[in-house]
Amino acid sequence: MERNHLRVYYGPEDDACTTLQHSQQTVSVPLGEIFPLLADAVRSQRTWLRDFEDDEITISTDLYEVILAYQHFRRPSA
Repeated sequence: MERNHLRVYYGPEDDACTTLQHSQQTVSVPLGEIFPLLADAVRSQRTWLRDFEDDEITISTDLYEVILAYQHFRRPSA
């Protein structure tokens, strides 16, 4: 029986990724770039999301207020 060999995926090998240094702790990206990917990961119940559920993110105050309003009005009425 042939044994499977796993490899670590480092992402696409284009110029954008090669400029990112591994010692860097943060990356700034537009939300529109990651929303579709995160939404798909949540819908697909990807287990890797749990690895990051305790990580803190920084968002603008106006986005936070919109999220709070959405959360309030999204609640099902009893």
